[in-house]
Amino acid sequence: MTKSELIDEVARQVPGLSKRDIEIVVDTIFDAMTEALIRRDRIEIRGFGSFVAKKRRAREGRNPRRPEIKVSVPQKHVPFFTCGKELRERVNELTPTSTGGG
Repeated sequence: MTKSELIDEVARQVPGLSKRDIEIVVDTIFDAMTEALIRRDRIEIRGFGSFVAKKRRAREGRNPRRPEIKVSVPQKHVPFFTCGKELRERVNELTPTSTGGG
């Protein structure tokens, strides 16, 4: 689902709001979540999951085309999502099982 599809879905479920107003709300939510992760705060949405910025230590990497060349990869923080129990259960009960290879 893309951001525009999310806005369309909210507009469908809440017909009293304009798409522009819904877009402002969605942008505000995403901006607030981004700012929280920048501050290294944990975001927890009950029934959905949690987001946290995890620290990745500095390391020495290798160029995949020329493995003999070493590359210094600096320490950084990366967003990490952990699925909540309720979401995991809902996804598993609605996910069709695959039959066959492919």
